[in-house]
Amino acid sequence: MKIGRILMGAVAAMGLFCFSGSGTAKSFPLPSTEFAGDKLVTEANIVLGGGCFWCTEAVFQSVKGVISVVSGYAGGTPESASYNKITSGTTGHAEVIKITYNPSLVPLGKLLQVFFSIAHDPTQLDRQGNDVGTQYRSVIFAENEVQKQYIKTYIDELTAAQVFEKPIATKLENPSPFYEAEAYHQDYAKNNPDNPYIEGVALPKVKKLEKEYADMAKSNKEESVELTDMQKHVVLKGGTEPAFKNKYWNHYEEGIYVDVVSGEPLFSSKDKFDSGTGWPSFTKPIEKSKVVDKPDDSLWMPITEVRSSSADSHLGHVFEDGPQDKGGLRYCINSASLRFIAKADLQKEGFGQYKEMFQ
Repeated sequence: MKIGRILMGAVAAMGLFCFSGSGTAKSFPLPSTEFAGDKLVTEANIVLGGGCFWCTEAVFQSVKGVISVVSGYAGGTPESASYNKITSGTTGHAEVIKITYNPSLVPLGKLLQVFFSIAHDPTQLDRQGNDVGTQYRSVIFAENEVQKQYIKTYIDELTAAQVFEKPIATKLENPSPFYEAEAYHQDYAKNNPDNPYIEGVALPKVKKLEKEYADMAKSNKEESVELTDMQKHVVLKGGTEPAFKNKYWNHYEEGIYVDVVSGEPLFSSKDKFDSGTGWPSFTKPIEKSKVVDKPDDSLWMPITEVRSSSADSHLGHVFEDGPQDKGGLRYCINSASLRFIAKADLQKEGFGQYKEMFQ
């Protein structure tokens, strides 16, 4: 039973059972090597158990590069994979979350760093604070032997570095079917922010993530954005939308294009041109600092990916076949990454400083 259901709200709100880690997260070591498997895929999964899944879900939903987090059960049979049954602590199941992530944005090593330093106390055996039982054990269900060995090596490194005063109790268990938890458990912290357990236990961990790993944490604005399936495919997974079948490929109204996630100004209609490719094309960004170029070797030839500097959204690619009289570059950008703000709306949308571009 969750602590928020059995303790007075005032006690839970004190956050007495939040793990504060050893020292600060900023000094918490990453794995000594990157996970080789991350380089082979654009989307990967990891199943983690660290006590109540309301807490771990809230933490990892706040990490940039995480595509989805689903609460569920692992370690037991399908017949016993329900909340009413696993609370007995006898089914073999643990409360877990299945994280789907983009390795180019947040590699496995960083997810593990957050897991061990923020999301829970890995030195507690079969409990987290007042949540007691094997269903609350610290556990990782590795997807394969390579992933399992990588995690074991990291645990060994943390032990050797004496990061914790007590031994790490995290169990590495073999792959197990993941059973999605009941609907009311999904997005629990988002849907129940005033719940005493969420206020006292889950949200302090999210706040610590935002403080100690600011570069990894999503902003409140990013959290509030609802993306379509195509936007998720492009922005989060680095995908590409169909040519000639996207919103802005032949759009030439005066205004600016901003990051669909963060609202950061990226491109201007003054720099847009018809490249004949079927995607929005620009000769340059509004400011070079607004975008980041990254090598991309996912195709048969090396190309340069373009990402937004604020939200780290995948935007598209840049090529050297643009108009020579305007610098020779072609920023080939996905419409799904952009939101257009017309010249007449710049002031009311908070972008009044860009009006002079269209005088």
